Amino acid sequence: MELLDPANLKSQFSFSTPIQIRFSDIDGYLHVNNGIYFSYFEHARAVFLYQVCDWNVMTIGTVVGRIEIDYLRPIHLEDQVEAMVKCSRIGNSSFDLEQYLIGTDSKGESHVFAKCKCIMVSVDMKTMRPVPVPEEYRLKLASS
Repeated sequence: MELLDPANLKSQFSFSTPIQIRFSDIDGYLHVNNGIYFSYFEHARAVFLYQVCDWNVMTIGTVVGRIEIDYLRPIHLEDQVEAMVKCSRIGNSSFDLEQYLIGTDSKGESHVFAKCKCIMVSVDMKTMRPVPVPEEYRLKLASS
């Protein structure tokens, strides 16, 4: 697996949001449970779509079509983590979001904890059927 440099990676993203690690996220192995990573990435996607795209999900929603996560390093309770998000592809009714969890451990050393590729699909909220990505969001995604 490729070795990712957190500083170099961070320079490639214009959007990030802090992730709060809760005590309840920690499992019996004393690190964040693998299922919790999905919640961290979901939170980051939601904040990204709201803050960067000003996406109104009450008319045209977004649903996950596919998600892939690579776990690179365990996250522990005292780690400081942020999630980075950018759009890497825009199709007709779908778009790909590239996401990373990066941060520092309790010793202050920088790490990449996980990476994620999520294929999102634009849907009409009345029919829940795929619809083209609206132009206003397409432009904002392209510049992210």
